[in-house]
Amino acid sequence: MDNHWRATAHELHQHFVEGKISAEAVVSSHLQRIAARDGEIGAFLHVNEEGALARAKEQDGWAEGKRADHPLSGVPVAVKDNIVTRGMPTTAGSKILRDFMSPFDAAVIEKLLAAGAIIVGKTNLDEFAMGSSTEHSAWHPTHNPWELSRVPGGSSGGSAAAVAAGLTPLALGSDTGGSIRQPASYCGIVGMKPTYGRVSRYGLIAFASSLDQIGPMARSVEDARLLYEAIEGVDPRDSTSTAAPSATLARGNGPWRIGLPREYFGEGIEPGVRAAMDQALERLRSLGHQLVEISLPHTSYAIATYYLIAPAEASSNLSRYDGVRYGMRVDGHDLVNMYETTRDQGFGAEVKRRILLGTHALSAGYYDAYYLTAQKVRTLIRRDFDQAFGQVDFIVTPTTPDCAFPLGSRDDDPIKMYLGDIFTATANLAGIPGLSMPVGLSEGLPVGLQWLAPPFQESQLFQAAAALEAVLPKLPWPTGVDHE
Repeated sequence: MDNHWRATAHELHQHFVEGKISAEAVVSSHLQRIAARDGEIGAFLHVNEEGALARAKEQDGWAEGKRADHPLSGVPVAVKDNIVTRGMPTTAGSKILRDFMSPFDAAVIEKLLAAGAIIVGKTNLDEFAMGSSTEHSAWHPTHNPWELSRVPGGSSGGSAAAVAAGLTPLALGSDTGGSIRQPASYCGIVGMKPTYGRVSRYGLIAFASSLDQIGPMARSVEDARLLYEAIEGVDPRDSTSTAAPSATLARGNGPWRIGLPREYFGEGIEPGVRAAMDQALERLRSLGHQLVEISLPHTSYAIATYYLIAPAEASSNLSRYDGVRYGMRVDGHDLVNMYETTRDQGFGAEVKRRILLGTHALSAGYYDAYYLTAQKVRTLIRRDFDQAFGQVDFIVTPTTPDCAFPLGSRDDDPIKMYLGDIFTATANLAGIPGLSMPVGLSEGLPVGLQWLAPPFQESQLFQAAAALEAVLPKLPWPTGVDHE
Protein backbone atom coordinates (compact mmCIF):
# COMPACT_ATOMS: atom_id res chain seq x y z
CA MET A 1 0.00 0.00 0.00
CA ASP A 2 1.47 3.38 -0.99
CA ASN A 3 1.37 6.46 1.24
CA HIS A 4 -0.92 8.79 -0.72
CA TRP A 5 -3.20 8.71 2.34
CA ARG A 6 -0.56 10.67 4.28
CA ALA A 7 -0.76 13.69 1.93
CA THR A 8 -2.85 16.81 2.48
CA ALA A 9 -5.75 17.65 0.20
CA HIS A 10 -3.78 20.57 -1.24
CA GLU A 11 -0.85 18.28 -2.05
CA LEU A 12 -3.05 15.64 -3.64
CA HIS A 13 -4.84 18.16 -5.83
CA GLN A 14 -1.63 19.89 -6.90
CA HIS A 15 0.13 16.64 -7.73
CA PHE A 16 -2.92 15.46 -9.65
CA VAL A 17 -3.05 18.70 -11.68
CA GLU A 18 0.65 18.38 -12.47
CA GLY A 19 0.23 14.77 -13.55
CA LYS A 20 2.52 13.42 -10.83
CA ILE A 21 -0.14 11.07 -9.47
CA SER A 22 -3.35 9.63 -10.82
CA ALA A 23 -6.72 10.05 -9.14
CA GLU A 24 -7.16 6.29 -9.32
CA ALA A 25 -3.94 5.74 -7.36
CA VAL A 26 -5.03 8.25 -4.71
CA VAL A 27 -8.47 6.71 -4.31
CA SER A 28 -7.07 3.18 -4.29
CA SER A 29 -4.62 4.16 -1.56
CA HIS A 30 -7.40 5.49 0.64
CA LEU A 31 -9.70 2.55 -0.06
CA GLN A 32 -6.89 0.17 0.92
CA ARG A 33 -6.34 2.22 4.05
CA ILE A 34 -10.05 1.99 4.91
CA ALA A 35 -10.03 -1.77 4.33
CA ALA A 36 -6.96 -2.21 6.52
CA ARG A 37 -7.89 0.06 9.44
CA ASP A 38 -11.59 0.84 9.60
CA GLY A 39 -12.48 -2.53 11.05
CA GLU A 40 -10.98 -1.39 14.36
CA ILE A 41 -12.09 2.24 14.10
CA GLY A 42 -15.63 1.98 12.71
CA ALA A 43 -15.62 5.38 11.02
CA PHE A 44 -17.64 4.38 7.93
CA LEU A 45 -21.18 3.14 7.48
CA HIS A 46 -20.88 2.85 3.70
CA VAL A 47 -17.80 2.77 1.48
CA ASN A 48 -18.39 3.98 -2.08
CA GLU A 49 -15.64 1.85 -3.59
CA GLU A 50 -17.09 1.27 -7.06
CA GLY A 51 -18.37 4.83 -7.50
CA ALA A 52 -15.18 6.46 -6.21
CA LEU A 53 -12.92 4.42 -8.49
CA ALA A 54 -15.14 5.11 -11.51
CA ARG A 55 -15.05 8.86 -10.84
CA ALA A 56 -11.27 8.74 -10.32
CA LYS A 57 -10.74 6.99 -13.65
CA GLU A 58 -12.94 9.57 -15.32
CA GLN A 59 -10.85 12.41 -13.87
CA ASP A 60 -7.63 10.76 -15.01
CA GLY A 61 -8.87 11.39 -18.55
CA TRP A 62 -9.24 15.11 -17.96
CA ALA A 63 -6.84 17.59 -19.52
CA GLU A 64 -4.60 19.57 -17.16
CA GLY A 65 -6.71 22.72 -17.55
CA LYS A 66 -9.89 20.94 -16.55
CA ARG A 67 -8.14 19.41 -13.55
CA ALA A 68 -6.98 22.82 -12.39
CA ASP A 69 -10.45 24.32 -12.86
CA HIS A 70 -11.85 21.96 -10.23
CA PRO A 71 -10.30 22.81 -6.82
CA LEU A 72 -11.01 19.37 -5.33
CA SER A 73 -10.21 17.21 -8.36
CA GLY A 74 -8.25 14.13 -7.35
CA VAL A 75 -9.20 14.55 -3.68
CA PRO A 76 -11.20 11.97 -1.67
CA VAL A 77 -13.91 13.31 0.66
CA ALA A 78 -16.06 11.48 3.20
CA VAL A 79 -19.58 12.65 4.07
CA LYS A 80 -21.43 12.39 7.38
CA ASP A 81 -24.38 10.06 6.95
CA ASN A 82 -27.04 12.67 7.74
CA ILE A 83 -26.29 14.44 4.44
CA VAL A 84 -28.30 12.88 1.61
CA THR A 85 -26.46 11.42 -1.36
CA ARG A 86 -28.06 10.00 -4.45
CA GLY A 87 -26.93 6.46 -5.16
CA MET A 88 -25.69 5.82 -1.61
CA PRO A 89 -27.64 4.97 1.55
CA THR A 90 -28.36 7.76 4.04
CA THR A 91 -29.41 6.47 7.45
CA ALA A 92 -28.58 9.30 9.88
CA GLY A 93 -27.30 6.49 12.09
CA SER A 94 -30.87 5.31 12.75
CA LYS A 95 -32.76 2.06 12.18
CA ILE A 96 -35.78 4.09 11.15
CA LEU A 97 -33.91 5.04 7.95
CA ARG A 98 -32.43 1.61 7.33
CA ASP A 99 -31.75 1.17 3.59
CA PHE A 100 -33.08 4.67 2.74
CA MET A 101 -31.79 5.84 -0.64
CA SER A 102 -32.27 9.52 -1.36
CA PRO A 103 -33.58 10.44 -4.82
CA PHE A 104 -31.52 13.66 -4.79
CA ASP A 105 -28.20 15.11 -3.63
CA ALA A 106 -27.86 17.65 -0.83
CA ALA A 107 -26.72 21.11 -1.93
CA VAL A 108 -23.25 20.52 -0.45
CA ILE A 109 -22.94 17.25 -2.40
CA GLU A 110 -23.79 19.09 -5.62
CA LYS A 111 -21.08 21.62 -4.78
CA LEU A 112 -18.54 18.94 -3.92
CA LEU A 113 -19.12 17.15 -7.20
CA ALA A 114 -18.92 20.43 -9.11
CA ALA A 115 -15.57 21.11 -7.42
CA GLY A 116 -14.26 17.70 -8.51
CA ALA A 117 -14.34 15.91 -5.15
CA ILE A 118 -14.40 12.12 -5.10
CA ILE A 119 -16.81 10.85 -2.43
CA VAL A 120 -15.36 7.71 -0.81
CA GLY A 121 -18.20 6.98 1.59
CA LYS A 122 -20.61 7.91 4.39
CA THR A 123 -19.41 8.20 7.97
CA ASN A 124 -20.88 7.10 11.27
CA LEU A 125 -22.65 9.45 13.70
CA ASP A 126 -24.77 9.54 16.81
CA GLU A 127 -28.33 8.80 15.71
CA PHE A 128 -29.85 11.88 14.04
CA ALA A 129 -26.73 13.77 15.24
CA MET A 130 -27.94 13.57 18.85
CA GLY A 131 -24.87 12.82 20.94
CA SER A 132 -21.31 13.72 21.81
CA SER A 133 -19.52 10.39 21.50
CA THR A 134 -20.71 8.46 18.38
CA GLU A 135 -21.77 5.69 20.76
CA HIS A 136 -25.45 6.31 19.98
CA SER A 137 -25.34 5.12 16.37
CA ALA A 138 -27.81 2.33 15.67
CA TRP A 139 -25.07 0.42 13.84
CA HIS A 140 -21.86 0.48 15.88
CA PRO A 141 -19.72 2.86 17.94
CA THR A 142 -16.71 4.63 16.45
CA HIS A 143 -13.32 4.43 18.19
CA ASN A 144 -10.79 7.22 18.57
CA PRO A 145 -7.66 6.58 16.45
CA TRP A 146 -5.48 7.99 19.25
CA GLU A 147 -6.66 5.37 21.71
CA LEU A 148 -9.18 2.81 20.52
CA SER A 149 -10.74 2.43 23.96
CA ARG A 150 -11.89 6.07 23.85
CA VAL A 151 -14.64 7.93 22.02
CA PRO A 152 -13.90 10.11 18.99
CA GLY A 153 -16.47 12.68 20.12
CA GLY A 154 -19.73 13.33 18.36
CA SER A 155 -21.93 13.54 16.66
CA SER A 156 -19.53 13.81 13.70
CA GLY A 157 -17.22 11.23 15.26
CA GLY A 158 -17.05 9.07 12.15
CA SER A 159 -15.85 11.98 10.02
CA ALA A 160 -13.33 13.08 12.66
CA ALA A 161 -11.91 9.59 13.13
CA ALA A 162 -11.69 8.99 9.38
CA VAL A 163 -9.67 12.18 8.84
CA ALA A 164 -7.44 11.62 11.88
CA ALA A 165 -6.62 8.04 10.86
CA GLY A 166 -5.76 8.89 7.25
CA LEU A 167 -8.82 7.18 5.81
CA THR A 168 -9.68 10.40 3.96
CA PRO A 169 -8.01 13.83 3.84
CA LEU A 170 -11.32 15.71 4.05
CA ALA A 171 -14.76 15.09 5.49
CA LEU A 172 -18.03 16.90 5.99
CA GLY A 173 -19.68 17.03 9.40
CA SER A 174 -22.66 18.84 10.86
CA ASP A 175 -22.67 21.00 13.98
CA THR A 176 -25.77 21.69 16.08
CA GLY A 177 -24.13 22.31 19.46
CA GLY A 178 -20.49 21.46 18.78
CA SER A 179 -20.74 18.28 16.72
CA ILE A 180 -17.92 19.28 14.37
CA ARG A 181 -15.67 21.11 16.83
CA GLN A 182 -15.83 18.68 19.77
CA PRO A 183 -14.85 15.54 17.78
CA ALA A 184 -12.22 17.59 15.95
CA SER A 185 -10.76 18.44 19.36
CA TYR A 186 -10.89 14.83 20.57
CA CYS A 187 -9.29 13.48 17.38
CA GLY A 188 -6.62 16.16 16.90
CA ILE A 189 -7.87 17.67 13.64
CA VAL A 190 -9.36 20.96 12.42
CA GLY A 191 -13.14 21.37 12.38
CA MET A 192 -15.10 24.49 11.52
CA LYS A 193 -18.74 25.54 12.00
CA PRO A 194 -19.70 28.37 9.62
CA THR A 195 -21.97 31.30 10.37
CA TYR A 196 -25.58 30.13 10.38
CA GLY A 197 -26.83 30.39 6.80
CA ARG A 198 -23.46 30.40 5.03
CA VAL A 199 -23.71 26.73 3.97
CA SER A 200 -26.99 25.39 2.63
CA ARG A 201 -28.91 22.95 4.81
CA TYR A 202 -30.84 21.64 1.79
CA GLY A 203 -30.45 17.87 2.03
CA LEU A 204 -29.20 17.85 5.62
CA ILE A 205 -31.45 15.60 7.70
CA ALA A 206 -32.78 18.06 10.26
CA PHE A 207 -32.10 17.85 13.96
CA ALA A 208 -32.63 21.43 15.20
CA SER A 209 -33.19 23.66 12.19
CA SER A 210 -32.25 26.98 13.80
CA LEU A 211 -28.92 25.55 15.00
CA ASP A 212 -27.73 23.01 12.38
CA GLN A 213 -24.80 23.84 10.10
CA ILE A 214 -22.64 21.73 7.77
CA GLY A 215 -18.91 22.34 7.90
CA PRO A 216 -15.43 21.03 6.97
CA MET A 217 -13.11 18.67 8.84
CA ALA A 218 -9.46 18.27 7.84
CA ARG A 219 -5.94 17.74 9.14
CA SER A 220 -4.88 21.36 8.56
CA VAL A 221 -6.41 24.82 8.54
CA GLU A 222 -5.52 25.22 4.87
CA ASP A 223 -7.34 22.02 3.92
CA ALA A 224 -10.39 22.96 6.01
CA ARG A 225 -10.54 26.28 4.21
CA LEU A 226 -10.32 24.55 0.83
CA LEU A 227 -13.32 22.38 1.67
CA TYR A 228 -15.30 25.26 3.17
CA GLU A 229 -14.81 27.40 0.06
CA ALA A 230 -16.16 24.55 -2.06
CA ILE A 231 -19.45 24.29 -0.13
CA GLU A 232 -20.32 27.81 1.04
CA GLY A 233 -22.72 30.13 -0.75
CA VAL A 234 -26.33 31.16 -1.14
CA ASP A 235 -28.90 28.49 -2.03
CA PRO A 236 -32.48 29.53 -2.90
CA ARG A 237 -33.74 26.12 -1.72
CA ASP A 238 -32.72 26.98 1.86
CA SER A 239 -34.78 29.88 3.19
CA THR A 240 -32.16 30.60 5.86
CA SER A 241 -29.30 30.79 3.35
CA THR A 242 -27.53 34.14 3.61
CA ALA A 243 -25.11 36.09 1.47
CA ALA A 244 -21.99 37.18 3.32
CA PRO A 245 -21.44 40.95 3.58
CA SER A 246 -18.10 42.34 2.44
CA ALA A 247 -17.06 43.54 5.91
CA THR A 248 -13.53 42.68 7.05
CA LEU A 249 -11.60 43.01 10.27
CA ALA A 250 -10.55 46.56 11.07
CA ARG A 251 -7.04 45.36 11.92
CA GLY A 252 -6.64 43.15 8.85
CA ASN A 253 -3.51 41.05 9.34
CA GLY A 254 -3.16 42.12 12.96
CA PRO A 255 -1.99 42.49 15.56
CA TRP A 256 -5.40 41.45 16.84
CA ARG A 257 -7.22 41.93 20.08
CA ILE A 258 -8.16 38.45 21.24
CA GLY A 259 -10.78 38.01 23.95
CA LEU A 260 -10.46 35.41 26.69
CA PRO A 261 -13.88 35.03 28.34
CA ARG A 262 -13.48 34.46 32.06
CA GLU A 263 -16.52 32.17 32.04
CA TYR A 264 -14.65 29.70 29.79
CA PHE A 265 -11.45 29.52 31.87
CA GLY A 266 -12.88 28.64 35.28
CA GLU A 267 -13.24 25.39 37.18
CA GLY A 268 -13.78 22.05 35.47
CA ILE A 269 -11.02 22.23 32.87
CA GLU A 270 -8.63 19.28 33.00
CA PRO A 271 -5.08 20.31 33.98
CA GLY A 272 -3.61 18.96 30.72
CA VAL A 273 -6.11 20.96 28.67
CA ARG A 274 -5.31 24.12 30.60
CA ALA A 275 -1.56 23.56 30.16
CA ALA A 276 -1.88 23.13 26.39
CA MET A 277 -4.11 26.21 26.20
CA ASP A 278 -1.62 28.29 28.21
CA GLN A 279 1.18 27.33 25.83
CA ALA A 280 -0.95 28.24 22.80
CA LEU A 281 -1.92 31.59 24.33
CA GLU A 282 1.74 32.33 24.97
CA ARG A 283 2.42 31.68 21.29
CA LEU A 284 -0.28 34.21 20.39
CA ARG A 285 1.35 36.78 22.67
CA SER A 286 4.71 36.10 21.01
CA LEU A 287 3.12 36.94 17.66
CA GLY A 288 2.26 40.39 19.01
CA HIS A 289 -1.46 39.89 19.59
CA GLN A 290 -3.11 41.45 22.61
CA LEU A 291 -4.98 39.05 24.89
CA VAL A 292 -7.86 40.73 26.70
CA GLU A 293 -10.04 39.30 29.46
CA ILE A 294 -13.70 39.71 28.59
CA SER A 295 -17.01 38.52 29.96
CA LEU A 296 -19.88 36.64 28.33
CA PRO A 297 -22.18 36.87 31.33
CA HIS A 298 -25.01 34.61 30.16
CA THR A 299 -22.75 31.63 29.41
CA SER A 300 -23.96 29.76 32.49
CA TYR A 301 -27.44 29.54 30.93
CA ALA A 302 -26.20 28.16 27.60
CA ILE A 303 -26.55 24.43 28.21
CA ALA A 304 -30.04 24.74 29.68
CA THR A 305 -31.05 26.99 26.80
CA TYR A 306 -29.59 24.66 24.20
CA TYR A 307 -31.20 21.57 25.69
CA LEU A 308 -34.61 23.22 25.55
CA ILE A 309 -34.40 24.66 22.03
CA ALA A 310 -32.67 21.73 20.30
CA PRO A 311 -34.99 18.96 21.60
CA ALA A 312 -38.05 21.13 20.94
CA GLU A 313 -37.05 21.54 17.30
CA ALA A 314 -36.08 17.86 17.12
CA SER A 315 -39.50 16.74 18.37
CA SER A 316 -41.06 18.68 15.51
CA ASN A 317 -38.57 17.62 12.83
CA LEU A 318 -38.66 13.94 13.73
CA SER A 319 -42.44 13.74 13.66
CA ARG A 320 -42.12 13.05 9.91
CA TYR A 321 -40.76 9.56 10.63
CA ASP A 322 -44.09 7.79 11.02
CA GLY A 323 -43.79 4.71 8.83
CA VAL A 324 -46.04 6.14 6.11
CA ARG A 325 -43.96 7.89 3.48
CA TYR A 326 -40.44 6.46 3.69
CA GLY A 327 -38.11 4.64 6.02
CA MET A 328 -38.90 1.82 8.42
CA ARG A 329 -42.49 0.65 8.92
CA VAL A 330 -43.78 -1.81 11.49
CA ASP A 331 -47.39 -2.79 10.84
CA GLY A 332 -49.89 -2.56 13.70
CA HIS A 333 -53.52 -3.41 14.32
CA ASP A 334 -54.54 0.18 13.51
CA LEU A 335 -52.96 3.40 12.27
CA VAL A 336 -52.06 4.77 15.69
CA ASN A 337 -50.51 1.47 16.74
CA MET A 338 -48.47 1.44 13.53
CA TYR A 339 -47.14 4.94 14.31
CA GLU A 340 -46.29 3.99 17.89
CA THR A 341 -44.64 0.66 17.08
CA THR A 342 -42.63 2.05 14.17
CA ARG A 343 -41.25 4.93 16.22
CA ASP A 344 -40.64 2.77 19.27
CA GLN A 345 -38.61 0.21 17.33
CA GLY A 346 -37.03 2.69 14.92
CA PHE A 347 -35.64 5.29 17.35
CA GLY A 348 -32.88 4.70 19.87
CA ALA A 349 -32.93 5.66 23.55
CA GLU A 350 -31.18 9.02 23.20
CA VAL A 351 -33.44 10.15 20.36
CA LYS A 352 -36.53 9.13 22.35
CA ARG A 353 -35.21 11.06 25.36
CA ARG A 354 -34.82 14.24 23.33
CA ILE A 355 -38.16 13.90 21.60
CA LEU A 356 -39.83 13.59 25.01
CA LEU A 357 -37.92 16.59 26.38
CA GLY A 358 -38.81 18.69 23.35
CA THR A 359 -42.45 17.68 23.25
CA HIS A 360 -42.81 18.53 26.93
CA ALA A 361 -41.16 21.94 26.43
CA LEU A 362 -43.60 22.75 23.62
CA SER A 363 -46.73 21.41 25.29
CA ALA A 364 -49.65 23.51 26.47
CA GLY A 365 -48.94 25.14 29.80
CA TYR A 366 -45.16 24.75 29.46
CA TYR A 367 -44.35 26.57 26.21
CA ASP A 368 -44.00 30.02 27.80
CA ALA A 369 -42.08 28.73 30.82
CA TYR A 370 -39.58 26.67 28.83
CA TYR A 371 -39.27 27.17 25.07
CA LEU A 372 -40.20 30.85 24.93
CA THR A 373 -37.96 31.67 27.90
CA ALA A 374 -35.09 29.76 26.28
CA GLN A 375 -35.47 31.82 23.10
CA LYS A 376 -35.28 35.01 25.16
CA VAL A 377 -32.09 33.83 26.86
CA ARG A 378 -30.71 32.91 23.43
CA THR A 379 -31.12 36.57 22.45
CA LEU A 380 -29.15 37.60 25.53
CA ILE A 381 -26.35 35.18 24.63
CA ARG A 382 -26.22 36.63 21.11
CA ARG A 383 -26.03 40.14 22.60
CA ASP A 384 -23.12 39.05 24.80
CA PHE A 385 -21.16 38.15 21.68
CA ASP A 386 -22.20 41.33 19.85
CA GLN A 387 -20.88 43.42 22.74
CA ALA A 388 -17.70 41.37 23.04
CA PHE A 389 -16.90 41.73 19.35
CA GLY A 390 -17.19 45.47 19.80
CA GLN A 391 -14.07 45.17 21.96
CA VAL A 392 -12.07 42.35 20.34
CA ASP A 393 -11.46 40.83 16.91
CA PHE A 394 -11.66 37.18 17.99
CA ILE A 395 -12.50 35.12 21.03
CA VAL A 396 -10.39 32.13 22.04
CA THR A 397 -11.50 29.34 24.39
CA PRO A 398 -10.81 25.67 25.03
CA THR A 399 -12.95 23.63 22.62
CA THR A 400 -13.81 21.18 25.38
CA PRO A 401 -12.97 21.06 29.10
CA ASP A 402 -11.51 17.57 28.71
CA CYS A 403 -9.92 15.09 26.31
CA ALA A 404 -11.55 12.02 24.80
CA PHE A 405 -13.18 9.91 27.50
CA PRO A 406 -13.41 6.09 27.63
CA LEU A 407 -16.14 4.38 25.64
CA GLY A 408 -19.13 3.60 27.84
CA SER A 409 -18.00 5.79 30.75
CA ARG A 410 -20.92 8.24 30.44
CA ASP A 411 -23.70 5.87 29.38
CA ASP A 412 -25.46 6.24 32.73
CA ASP A 413 -24.89 9.99 33.07
CA PRO A 414 -26.44 11.90 30.13
CA ILE A 415 -26.17 15.20 32.03
CA LYS A 416 -22.38 14.87 32.23
CA MET A 417 -22.39 14.10 28.50
CA TYR A 418 -24.49 17.19 27.79
CA LEU A 419 -22.19 19.43 29.88
CA GLY A 420 -19.33 18.59 27.52
CA ASP A 421 -20.92 21.03 25.04
CA ILE A 422 -20.50 23.99 27.42
CA PHE A 423 -17.85 25.76 25.30
CA THR A 424 -19.30 25.00 21.87
CA ALA A 425 -23.10 25.35 22.10
CA THR A 426 -22.98 29.13 22.55
CA ALA A 427 -21.69 29.62 19.00
CA ASN A 428 -24.71 27.76 17.62
CA LEU A 429 -27.13 29.73 19.78
CA ALA A 430 -25.53 32.98 18.59
CA GLY A 431 -25.14 31.85 14.96
CA ILE A 432 -21.44 32.81 14.80
CA PRO A 433 -18.57 30.85 13.19
CA GLY A 434 -16.25 28.73 15.29
CA LEU A 435 -13.17 26.66 14.55
CA SER A 436 -11.36 24.03 16.61
CA MET A 437 -7.70 23.29 16.00
CA PRO A 438 -5.23 21.01 17.80
CA VAL A 439 -2.74 22.78 20.06
CA GLY A 440 -1.06 19.93 21.92
CA LEU A 441 -1.44 16.69 23.80
CA SER A 442 -2.51 15.83 27.33
CA GLU A 443 -1.37 12.37 28.44
CA GLY A 444 -1.13 11.37 24.78
CA LEU A 445 -4.56 12.68 23.78
CA PRO A 446 -5.25 15.78 21.63
CA VAL A 447 -6.32 19.13 23.04
CA GLY A 448 -8.36 21.56 20.95
CA LEU A 449 -8.43 25.37 20.99
CA GLN A 450 -11.56 27.12 19.74
CA TRP A 451 -11.59 30.36 17.75
CA LEU A 452 -14.84 32.35 17.61
CA ALA A 453 -15.38 35.26 15.23
CA PRO A 454 -18.13 37.75 14.34
CA PRO A 455 -20.77 36.57 11.85
CA PHE A 456 -19.52 36.10 8.26
CA GLN A 457 -15.84 36.44 9.23
CA GLU A 458 -14.91 32.93 8.09
CA SER A 459 -12.00 34.14 5.97
CA GLN A 460 -10.50 36.01 8.91
CA LEU A 461 -11.16 33.02 11.18
CA PHE A 462 -9.11 30.76 8.92
CA GLN A 463 -6.41 33.44 8.72
CA ALA A 464 -6.09 33.68 12.49
CA ALA A 465 -6.09 29.90 12.99
CA ALA A 466 -3.47 29.42 10.26
CA ALA A 467 -1.21 32.01 11.90
CA LEU A 468 -1.28 30.07 15.17
CA GLU A 469 -0.94 26.71 13.42
CA ALA A 470 2.25 27.94 11.75
CA VAL A 471 4.04 28.46 15.09
CA LEU A 472 2.81 25.32 16.87
CA PRO A 473 4.51 21.92 16.75
CA LYS A 474 2.64 19.57 14.44
CA LEU A 475 0.93 16.65 16.15
CA PRO A 476 2.25 13.17 15.33
CA TRP A 477 0.02 10.61 13.69
CA PRO A 478 -2.45 9.02 16.14
CA THR A 479 -0.89 6.29 18.21
CA GLY A 480 -3.95 4.04 18.45
CA VAL A 481 -3.60 2.59 14.94
CA ASP A 482 -0.61 1.33 12.96
CA HIS A 483 0.24 3.86 10.27
CA GLU A 484 2.82 1.94 8.33
